[in-house]
Amino acid sequence: MKKTVVIDVVGLSSNLIGKHTPFLEQYIKDKNLGAIAPMLPAVTTSVQSTYLTGRQPTEHGVVGNGWYDHMDSEIKFWKQSNKLVLVEKIWDKAKKEDPNFTCANMFWWYNMYSNADYSVTPRPNYLADGRKLPDCYSEPAELRDILQDKLGQFPLFQFWGPGANIKSSRWIADASMITEDLYNPTLTLIYLPHLDYCLQKFGSDFDKISKELGEIDELVKDLVTFYEKKGANIIILSEYGIVPVSKPIHLNRIFRENGLLQIRVERGLELLDAGASKAFVVADHQVAHVYINDPTVTDQVKTILEKTPGIAMVLDKEGKKKYGMDHERAGDFVLVAEPANWFTYYFWLDDAKAPDYARCVDIHKKPGYDPVEMFMSSKPRAAYKLLRKKAGFRYVMDVIPLDATLIKGSHGSINTPAEFHPVLITDQKLNNSNVQATEIHDLIWKALKG
Repeated sequence: MKKTVVIDVVGLSSNLIGKHTPFLEQYIKDKNLGAIAPMLPAVTTSVQSTYLTGRQPTEHGVVGNGWYDHMDSEIKFWKQSNKLVLVEKIWDKAKKEDPNFTCANMFWWYNMYSNADYSVTPRPNYLADGRKLPDCYSEPAELRDILQDKLGQFPLFQFWGPGANIKSSRWIADASMITEDLYNPTLTLIYLPHLDYCLQKFGSDFDKISKELGEIDELVKDLVTFYEKKGANIIILSEYGIVPVSKPIHLNRIFRENGLLQIRVERGLELLDAGASKAFVVADHQVAHVYINDPTVTDQVKTILEKTPGIAMVLDKEGKKKYGMDHERAGDFVLVAEPANWFTYYFWLDDAKAPDYARCVDIHKKPGYDPVEMFMSSKPRAAYKLLRKKAGFRYVMDVIPLDATLIKGSHGSINTPAEFHPVLITDQKLNNSNVQATEIHDLIWKALKG
C-alpha cells in the first residue's frame, strides 16, 4: 500500500485560508480543494469516527463527544476506548488486505486499545493528593518515554483550557515525525487542534486570530515538507468549520423551571442528578441530546422545545433516522441550534450555588461541553493557585468564569454557510466539490491503494 498521511487541522474552513496562511494559500493552487458537507453532529469524536469507518452515528454509535449511559445513569464525556466505535475502522480493513500495513494514530480520538500499531493520546496522571499532571498514553508503551525524552512532557495544559496554544499542536506534529522515522507506518493520522481554541473564543475576528492562523500555517508547512520527502500521499482536512455565535441557550435551566430536573445540594452547592431527573439535556456545542426518564413528560418536553427560541431542529425517532442519528446512545430528542446559537450545560439558577467543577477545567465531571473553560476569570487568582501548587499545598484551580456570552464561535450544526464548511485538500480528483463525510473513508482508502 502507498504511504498516506491525513492531517486534521481542526476548525479550518475556506474563509480562513488567505493572507494569514501564506503556505496553505499557495499549496491549494496545485491541489484539489473541496469542502466536506457538515454531518450531524459536526463534533470531533463523531466526525472522526465517520471518517475512519465510512458510517454514520446510527451504525458506529458515536452520537457526540459524550452521551448519557443508561446503565450507569451517568453522563460521560471524552471517554477514550476505541471499543466505543462499534464498526470496523480503516486500519482493520487495510490489515486484512495487506499484512505489512501499519497505522500510526497521533491523537485522533478513541485512540486507546485499538488495532492501530502505534498511537499517542492525552492521558494525565491523577495523583493521590488530588493533583493532575500532564502526560500522554502510547502504544507501544515505550513510545511515550521516547517522545517525552525528546520533546519534553506532553503540554496537556496547552492542549485545552485557558492556557491552550500552539505548543500542543507543535508537540503532536513533532511526535508524528519522530514516530514516522522510528516505525515508517503506512498510514499516519495527525490531529492538530490549535485553531479550535481561538475560533471558539473569538470567532472569525482576524484581528484576534491572525497570529494563530500564521502559527498553524507554519506547522502544516513543516509537516507537508517532511512527508513529501517521504513520498507520502497527503490529505489535509478538517472536521467542521466554526461559525459566529452570540446566543447561549440554557436548556437545563428551562427544564428545571418546569420541574423536570432533579437537583441535589451538597456542601451548599448544586449538582444535577441525571438518573433521578424526569428529563434533562446533554449539551454538545450546537447539538443537544434530550433524555427522558419519565415517558409521561414527553409531550411537555416537546412543547418546551418548540417554544424555546434558537432551536432550529427537534429530531424525534424519524428525524434521527433521516439524519443518521438513530442509535440507542442518542437522546429521545436530538436538537440542533440556529446558526447564532449554541447550547450550554448550565443548570443552576444562582452562580453562588454552581457546582465546584463549574469554575474548573474538568471535562469529565461536567454533564455537557463547556467551551468557557478556555477563559480565565482572574489571572491573579490563578497565579495564587499556582504558587500553592509549587509550594506543595492542596489547591483547586477554580478560575473559570460562568459567563457563556464570552463564546464567539461554535459548531455542530449542519445548517452552516458554505464558507464555514470543513475543508478537504488532496491530490485526488474530486467528483463533487462538496464531499459527504462518509466518503472520506473511501478517499483515504484510494490514497492507500495508490
